[in-house]
Amino acid sequence: MITIQVFCFNAFQENTYVLYNEKKEAIIVDPGCYTRIEEKILTDFISEQTLTPKLLLNTHCHLDHVFGNNFIHNTYGLTAILHANEQVILDRLPDAAAKYGIPVEAYKGPIQYVEDQAMIDFGKDSFVVLLTPGHSPGSICFYHEKQDFILGGDLIFKDSVGRTDFPGCNPQDLMKSIREQILPLPDTLSIYSGHGPMTQLGRERKMNPYIKHLLA
Repeated sequence: MITIQVFCFNAFQENTYVLYNEKKEAIIVDPGCYTRIEEKILTDFISEQTLTPKLLLNTHCHLDHVFGNNFIHNTYGLTAILHANEQVILDRLPDAAAKYGIPVEAYKGPIQYVEDQAMIDFGKDSFVVLLTPGHSPGSICFYHEKQDFILGGDLIFKDSVGRTDFPGCNPQDLMKSIREQILPLPDTLSIYSGHGPMTQLGRERKMNPYIKHLLA
């Protein structure tokens, strides 16, 4: 059984997730911790729960989702797992942050690329990688079928979808990703988004104007 803990970090109010199992093994997803206070909040939780971080997953590499990549690598020795199409976004991190007046160092740790439909093993559990470009060129979601949830990054939010006005975005790709990768999943699917509250696919079918448009 996987337990999910969410932290809202940085000025962009990004959701950083820590997932852990009965063996106290943990996954850190999209570490957005930017300040030392945020870093301490994250490491204090991991220490208090006596967790051992095993994986670092990036749904995509926009600055607010990777502020803490270096910190997590340096603290726990983890390799960033992401799609190859996100490398160009990750490489632009310092320049992208400079546009907001935010100093950020380039990510200097190791990287492992994953492809669509790849399996990520985590103890007795596993996640399926779903390639969902649109918000960024290599956005991916991590689907846990057994517990019926997805770590969706900035693909779908409660009542909305990811913005498509950044370099590398494509609105047609985003809607195609939702139609082909997400809508075939059960209505009971819990969606843990990169911003805002958790939602369910069935609710978004009924209430989300973008998804209602796809279904019309």
